[in-house]
Amino acid sequence: MQLTWLTDEMPVPEADAYFDLLFEENGPSFTAIKDKPVFINSVIKTGKDLHPNCIRINAWNGFLERDTIEIATANLPNLKEADHVLQTLNWKYQQAPDIPGMIAARVIAMIVNEAYFGSGDGISTRAEIDTAMKLGTNYPLGPFEWSEKIGLPKIYALLKKLSESSSRYAVAPALEKEVMQ
Repeated sequence: MQLTWLTDEMPVPEADAYFDLLFEENGPSFTAIKDKPVFINSVIKTGKDLHPNCIRINAWNGFLERDTIEIATANLPNLKEADHVLQTLNWKYQQAPDIPGMIAARVIAMIVNEAYFGSGDGISTRAEIDTAMKLGTNYPLGPFEWSEKIGLPKIYALLKKLSESSSRYAVAPALEKEVMQ
């Protein structure tokens, strides 16, 4: 399998699959591709809002560094194609539900949100909360470190989307205040 990294000036070559890691920031790059799998970094937008050939991946900062990536699709025939492409690349994957946040991003967003509730209530400093989570739960990063790595606006957008269907995802006032500054 041949990989080609495209810049804005390059025409899109014929390929077996395409990856759009800037989908959430810039919108779709491969709108003309309808018959090949397009893996897109779409943590928030679900398959029902995407073209049927799209396969969602969680490519937020830090998540592609893991041994296993998350994928989700609303179109089940895509799974066979996705499996073939990811096996060719020697990428391990976990099929996640086709819902906003999939699995890991949803959980990390809630951990970050709870840390902002605690910080906003004066329970502890950000540095102490990060240290407590790393030492107490053996997390690789504390919640404030995660928010810096991922980008707080992305976490905020996911929580706002999730809060549309459940109040348990209500955004911490301190988190919202920081994003709105």
